Amino acid sequence: MKLLIITAIEEFEKEIKKILKNSGVKVFSYQRLNGFKDLSEETFESNWFASDMNENKSLMFYAFTPEENVDKVFENIDLFNAAQKTMSNIHVALINIERSN
Repeated sequence: MKLLIITAIEEFEKEIKKILKNSGVKVFSYQRLNGFKDLSEETFESNWFASDMNENKSLMFYAFTPEENVDKVFENIDLFNAAQKTMSNIHVALINIERSN
């Protein structure tokens, strides 16, 4: 069993749900959260928002899934990210579950 953690901006909610479904992940949870990015070290010219802290509405998905679904999730997220014209991407992390009940 593996634990997938997926984060993205709120605008990608439908796409993430579609990716999970198409990858064979039938059960997942998600929550809305506020994401922050510290822009204080960026140059003024590259910081369009002209503030030190940038906040955005984000999502975090959790999915316990069999190992055979993991590669498909990563492949579908990579395909989605490659097609993006925006700077934002879907991020995914994989955690091995050694024991669960």
